[in-house]
Amino acid sequence: MRFFLTLLILAPWISFAQDETPASAPSGEESFWSRFWVSVQGNFIRQQNPAFYAPYSGPNSFLPERGHATSRVETLYTGFRIASQLEILTDIESAGGGGLSNALGIAGYPNLDVVRNPSLPESPYVARVMLHFTIPLSKETTEATRNPLALASTVPARRLELRAGKMSTVDFFDLNSVGSDSHLQFMNWAIVNNGAYDYAADTRGYTYGLVAELYAKSWAARFGEMLMPTVANGIHLDWDIARARGENFEFEYHTAWLPRRPAVVRALAFVNHADMGSYREAIDGYLDGRDAVPDVTLYRRQGRVKYGFGWNGEQELTGLWRAFWRLGWNDGRTESFAYTEIDRTAAAGSDFRGKPWHRDQDKVGAAYVLDGISGDHRRYLALGGEGFLLGDGGLSYGLEKIFETYYTAHVWRGISVAADYQHITDPGYNRSRGPISVFSLRVHIEDSVPFDRFPARH
Repeated sequence: MRFFLTLLILAPWISFAQDETPASAPSGEESFWSRFWVSVQGNFIRQQNPAFYAPYSGPNSFLPERGHATSRVETLYTGFRIASQLEILTDIESAGGGGLSNALGIAGYPNLDVVRNPSLPESPYVARVMLHFTIPLSKETTEATRNPLALASTVPARRLELRAGKMSTVDFFDLNSVGSDSHLQFMNWAIVNNGAYDYAADTRGYTYGLVAELYAKSWAARFGEMLMPTVANGIHLDWDIARARGENFEFEYHTAWLPRRPAVVRALAFVNHADMGSYREAIDGYLDGRDAVPDVTLYRRQGRVKYGFGWNGEQELTGLWRAFWRLGWNDGRTESFAYTEIDRTAAAGSDFRGKPWHRDQDKVGAAYVLDGISGDHRRYLALGGEGFLLGDGGLSYGLEKIFETYYTAHVWRGISVAADYQHITDPGYNRSRGPISVFSLRVHIEDSVPFDRFPARH
């Protein structure tokens, strides 16, 4: 942790010093140093909730007493362009702290940064390591913004991009420029991601896989084959892809429904194969007297299939105002395995930049999400069953309803501070508990070393 904190403190000053050095590479000539990428990012969230009404609680309930928790995530991003079309990306990360009520009891949990297994060590680990290869399909090029996952400043307008290695599935699928950045935008994981998208990942949110993306001028299509965890919410991945894997498909279309206002729509599908249990079989085992309580883990079968669909859109309304929406559905028969216990979801929200009050880099946002579960899933919980996230010991079912609003204020360079409020009605789909209010303060620090300002190598 000291290593990451040192980088976070020094990064703005390193960048400031480099800004004073003019770029000396001749026009059109790539500096040797511009092949590199090094940046550092830190996200620190303090959350608290007041006490709320709950006539009973179970082993996986959100605790009704007043609570507070702090989480932190620090990441060192590095990359190198081996050739004009090939680059290697490696990120080192450290996550620590914890979440309210040990990250249990709410399907749309209020802090995406929380690692759900508190027994994992806080020492740094490799979050991503991947090769990124671009195959041009046209001579025409378009400008691109360099970032930790893509280092080129120009790319072919039509191209095929291939990636292989360790990554997060949602680095590339279900992205949304209004509602996908938990470090500067929303914090709730049913708003930042599609809650019904049970995407392949270990406990920390990463997996190994292969992603292929085909880009044209107004559309893109992508496919990903990912490793699944060996158990629900587990840290270990199953490397036998013949029996366990996650297949992901997405089509993205860019259009303009409003004059001169861009819009994007995305259609997503996923199919997971893993050693997953059946809610119906667990219910039958309990009702037949074989099991003392319903236990979906007793009815796991290797190669069981879980599938689902998602829809995702964003629309620019004015130069300062944007809106987004998401819809999601999965079959709900097979146990929630990798992300969260949501089988149906609908979310919508917007953000607005602070230019009218002379705070151009500030942003305010608000969103509302409805989450639900299948009939088998709700009966399983009502009979006293537990998932990896939910389990009050009983259930008076209702849709989980979450409102979130935030204000992110830019402080200086890559430093910002945000205040966030979330109101959660029927937490864990239980009308007998809540509502819950969650108040959050987030400090975000990020900066990169501007290697393109170093002199060109001759």
